[in-house]
Order: sequence, then C-alpha cells, then structure tokens
Amino acid sequence: MAQPSRTPCGAERPGAGKAIAVLTSGGDAQGMNAAVRAVVRVGISLGTKVYFVHEGYQGLVDGGENIKEASWESVSMMLQLGGTVIGSARCQDFRTREGRLKAARNLVKRGITNLCVIGGDGSLTGADTFRAEWSSLLAELLKTGGITAEEAKSSSHLNIVGMVGSIDNDFCGTDMTIGTDSALHRIMEIVDAITTTAQSHQRTFVLEVMGRHCGYLALVTSLACGADWVFIPESPPEDDWEDHLCRRLTETRLGGSRLNIIIVAEGAIDRHGKAITADDIKNLVVKRLGYDTRVTILGHVQRGGTPSAFDRILGSRMGVEAVMALLEGTPETPACVVSLSGNQAVRLPLMECVQVTKDVTTAMNEGRFDDALKLRGRSFQNNWNVYKLLAHIRPPPTKSGYTLAVMNVGAPAAGMNAAVRSTVRIGLIHGHRMLAVHDGFEGLAQGMVEEISWDQVGGWTGLGGSKLGTKRTLPKKYFEEISATINSFSIHGLIIIGGFEAFMGSLELMEGRAKYEELCIPLCIIPATVSNNVPGSDFSIGADTALNTITTTCDRIKQSAAGTKRRVFIIETMGGYCGYLATMAGLAGGADAAYIFEEHFSIRDLQMNVEHLTAKMKTTVKRGLVLRNEHCNENYTTDFIYNLYSEEGKGIFDCRKNVLGHMQQGGTPTPFDRNFGTKMGAKSVAWITGKIKECSRHGRIFANTADSACLLGMRKRSLVFQPLTELKEHTDFVHRIPKEQWWLKLRPILKILAKYSIELDTSEKARLEHVTRKRVSLESHI
Repeated sequence: MAQPSRTPCGAERPGAGKAIAVLTSGGDAQGMNAAVRAVVRVGISLGTKVYFVHEGYQGLVDGGENIKEASWESVSMMLQLGGTVIGSARCQDFRTREGRLKAARNLVKRGITNLCVIGGDGSLTGADTFRAEWSSLLAELLKTGGITAEEAKSSSHLNIVGMVGSIDNDFCGTDMTIGTDSALHRIMEIVDAITTTAQSHQRTFVLEVMGRHCGYLALVTSLACGADWVFIPESPPEDDWEDHLCRRLTETRLGGSRLNIIIVAEGAIDRHGKAITADDIKNLVVKRLGYDTRVTILGHVQRGGTPSAFDRILGSRMGVEAVMALLEGTPETPACVVSLSGNQAVRLPLMECVQVTKDVTTAMNEGRFDDALKLRGRSFQNNWNVYKLLAHIRPPPTKSGYTLAVMNVGAPAAGMNAAVRSTVRIGLIHGHRMLAVHDGFEGLAQGMVEEISWDQVGGWTGLGGSKLGTKRTLPKKYFEEISATINSFSIHGLIIIGGFEAFMGSLELMEGRAKYEELCIPLCIIPATVSNNVPGSDFSIGADTALNTITTTCDRIKQSAAGTKRRVFIIETMGGYCGYLATMAGLAGGADAAYIFEEHFSIRDLQMNVEHLTAKMKTTVKRGLVLRNEHCNENYTTDFIYNLYSEEGKGIFDCRKNVLGHMQQGGTPTPFDRNFGTKMGAKSVAWITGKIKECSRHGRIFANTADSACLLGMRKRSLVFQPLTELKEHTDFVHRIPKEQWWLKLRPILKILAKYSIELDTSEKARLEHVTRKRVSLESHI
C-alpha cells in the first residue's frame, strides 16, 4: 500500500493548504482510536491541517470547542484505548436541513473541505446526504450572509471518505469492520471462562451475543468454540428445530461431553419472523431434557476493553488509505468507503455498499434468507457452510474406503488443535478413516499412529499448543520407516499442519517418491507457525495469537513507565529471520522503530533512531518503544542496541530491555486463529479427497504429479492450493522466508506514524472498485 520515496527538495507536500475533519459517529467500536490517530498523523505528515470533531455529528452541528485542531502529540497513547477518545453521539439535529446548514457553516469557516467519518451505515449515509446537499447548503448560507462569497468559492465541494466502525460486521463490502475482531476476543474470553464452569457441573449454557441484524459474531463464535447450535437472523432454523436441537444436545452428552453451548444472536428469528430468545431456548432445554441450563447475555461487554492487534492495524491502515483518498478526491469522485478484502485495502463507492447492506435487511424481511446469505458475501457464506458441516452433519454409515492421516510438524502454534479437530471431523463426514500421527515425522517413522474419533477431538478449538505433539525433525533419514508405516496403516493421504519444517519435510517426501512407492500419496500442508514465514500464504495459523501476546505485553510495558519520565523500551520478538511479528507488533503497539532482517540497517540508522527519540523526549510524549526481530542482524544484537541507546540517551532517557521468548508460542488461540484453522482444515480435506479419487487406479493410490502435493494458503483475497514445487522458486531456504512478503509494504506506515519524514508512495494506491459487479462475481463462485 505504501512504500518510501524521496520528495524533491522544495516540493510542496500533497496536503498543503488543505484541511481534514475526522469524527466518530454511532456506536463505539474498539480500534476507532487507531483510525483517528492514523488520520491525524498521516494528514499532518502530508502538510494538511487536521481537526477533531468531538461528539460526532452533534459536535459538527454545535461547532465551537467541539471542532479543534489536532496536533501530533494529541493522539499519543490512543492506540491501546477502547471506545472513541473524541466521543460519539446519536444526533437528531444533523437529520434536519437546519442542522446540516449549521454543520456546513462550521466547516467552511475553518476552511475544511474534507470529512472523514468513522461509523456504521447510518452515519455514512448521513455523510453522503451532506455531500449531495453541499452546493445548495453553501448557496443558502451565502444568501443569508452566513458565509462570504470568497469562503463559498474556496469551499466549493466537499470530499467524504468513510471507515466502517461496527462490532457487528454488518456492513457489506468489507470482510471485517473496525471493532469486530476485538468483540470476538471479548466473547471468546467469556466462552472459555464459562466452559470450565459448565464442565464442572454438566451444564448447558445459552449465550446471547450482539447482532440485531447480522449474525457474524454469533457465527464465528460458534465456529471458534465448537458450539452445539447457533441461531442467526440470516438463516432461521427449520420449523422442527426444537426436536433437532434436543436430539443434538442428547447426542453430545451421550458422546461423553459434559457441557453444551448454544450461541444466539440478539436478532435471531424463526422462519415466520418470530424472535427466538435465549430464555425461549433455556425453557425448551429444561422442559424437554431436564438439563441444568444457564443464560448469559453478554451485552456491552462486547464493545469494551482494549482493541486487538488486528483492529489496531486495520484502523491504522484504513486511516492512511482514507487520507490518501481524500487528498486525491475531485468533485467527480463519489464518496467512498475504505474497506478490507482479504488483506487488501480497497476503496468502494459508499452508497453501493449502503445499498447492498439495505438489500440484506429487505431480503430477510421478505423471507428470502438464501439471498440474504449471498448478499453477506463469500466470507460469511464460507463460515456458515463450514459451521453447518461440523455441527449439523454426522459421519455416514457407509465408508469411503480411504484413510487420511493428520499430523503436526515444527514448533507448536496456537490454532493447530482447531485445525486438527476440523480435519478429523470433516474427514469422518466424508466417510474416511481418520488417523492421528503423534510427534511429527519422527512419530510417523516410529508408527506412533492411532485411529481418532469424532468425540476425541471435542473441545480442541480453544486449546493452545499441539495435542498431537510436534517435532522439528525432517523425514529424509526415515524414508524406509515412514514408507512401512504408510503401508501398514494403509494411509491414502496426509495432511501436515506446521511451519517451515512442514514445507521442507513435504518437499523431501516428494523427492522420496522416486524410490519409495508408498510416498506416492496426496499431501496437503496447512501453514501453522508464529513466525508467519511459510511461502505461499499471507497468514499462518498461530501468528495472530503471537501478535496479540506481543501487543498486550508492549501495552503493559509502556504502562509500567506511566509514572516514569523519559524511558525507552527495547523488546526482542520471535520470528527467526522473518520480521512479520516485529513489524505488525510495531504497528499495533505504536513503536518508534522495528528492526528486521528483510530491511537492512546500519549504525547510521541506529544513530538516527536515537536522535529521533531524543527529539521526541523534548515533547509531551516521553516514552519510546523499539522492537527487534531476533535474527535481524547477527552483530547488532538486542544487548548491543540496548547498550547503544543507553549510552547515547544518557541524561535524556534511560532504557529497559525485554526478551519475550517462548511466551509468544503459548496461550489460548485467538478467535482468528481458531476460525482460520477450522476453515483451513475443512478445505484441505475436501481437496485431498478429490485428489485421492483422481489418483486412484484399481483400488490403489498413485500420486506422483506436482499438483498432488500442495500448500493451502491465504493469498490476497482467497484460500488457494499451490503445488510445493512451484513455491520452491519463491523461497529463500537459507533464511527460511518467502522471497516476497506482502506486509513489507506496511513498514512505511509504521515510520510515518512514528514521525519520520518519509513520503507515502501512491503508485500502489487502492483503486475504486464496485460492489455490484463484485457481488455478481462472488455468486458465480459459490
């Protein structure tokens, strides 16, 4: 999205002479502050005046002290705060023309012609109405003497850019809205806590989560915790749902489970539009089954707390893109909304998104629930389809005759267990015999293989580490033993969940095919490593959990200096030679610098960073954060950098260092890693089943082609299978990293937000896309 480039000496900055106002409107969402901070800092760095509008549209109407110019320091320490620091309010005045006249006058008097609105669809629709009326509002103000002719001329058109802040993720056109990931974190913390008490007493828990018109939170929560049932407004249950639900709960208990979890969205309805409440479900379970049942309504706790790393990065990226869109805007450019598609920032026409969002509501009101699901987009549909498979379908009595084995390779990563659970259960649904391999390739060689059942993997989604056990050992020296194990257990396909060792080990297995016929079976790799260094995938299972651990730790470390003036913290992160964790944690934690292997740095760069921090300590911000990837430079070690900063900062600031170590690999997986692992597992089984059938000859499997050994990865906007042999040429095997890494383009944002004079290169800017065309193309893929 952004790359450094040098501006010619004396060249005017692109924002010179312009002014931007930023406001948050409607319900608050964690991550809004990150977006506000990015708008302010990027705006100022480009030469623009940036104004806070306090209390949303009400502040725009009331003017006065509600509209204040922002400074660089005024957004310091905002990143880790939940809610919205500049305030939000529901505003009836702005709905009237009289109110919008006042708002227009307040903007014109300050020379503001660019408005950045962070809110839901109602807030963004209001902004579009404001823009459409702008000319007539100015004409009326000019006529009544509210503004001068010169002011009217200099403010002839208003640019609007929106960012969606909504924990419900109910806005069409973006995969994730600001605040959704953090809300899922809050929900999962509560679900995990409830699970322990429910198991102690053999209870059934009914949890009501937010989502009056959108079931996203309920759906993803159900996937992430392996809930027995979920009620969402977009897909009401069939008329006999009561019988089906009770049958499901009874089956689960008979299978040995001590608890049942039912998730219900607050807007859940039946096929006839009648509300289904948490109390209705509780009464049904108690009356029919006699189970000890409790209701927990989560309410506004979902909006609270600190934003997750994902929401901080999302808010920051969207804030940068919003400023660029405003400064590039012309009178002909439609009001746009900055959104996320996969890991790509895109710009979409605001009213197209609002229209599709309204179309969903219309479809639900008219009982066209299939259409409502399609309009929600491919990501929502995929989640729903995987959930239905895992929760509503049981293994068939007829077997496929195929045997799949699943294993973990490399270091443990949070989310591995969710991927194994999904793989096992989807495999059983396909009619396969499922085997679990313990302790990686070493275990495969030693025959540490056992059949694994549906109930054995129950409750695995929320467990950190690797239940199967995992080792870094590569298979080459064990070919003979591995071949014997594959033969003796009649394994027809192998799903390997792991990091760089899984990738390298699978390449070795492919090499062994020439000599050992037993190795000629389909292979699928699911990337799982905190380092996020596996080629062929933008994300690996476990990296999000590690990133949140680092970000939370950085928050606490910075907070520890709250009573101490002028302190700089040097933090060492994991990642091998891959700088993903250091860079992303730098963005999420508001770091002043992040040293990584991929971006060469010298002693002059270190000196420049020290001077930069020295200058910072002379402002009102007296804390510094520096991240260092563990293998960024063999000579400039963490101790060296700590000693250098300590020496150079004498009398100005003092230093502390922390090496985070293996805590980054531990802990319970985040909602993203649970959900990602679950979907990857399901998709890998579907692919390998097809490959086994394709490679089957007279009852024997013979897979020897390049496309029979693939890695399943997230690439930009979709999950794709890529032959391992093709990925070899994109890999730096010496340093165990991909040759190209998408997140490197985010590093200039980190530097700009830390006040380094570096320009944003707009040659790779997001283009304006269209939701309507996108919708048709999505439907064709379903």
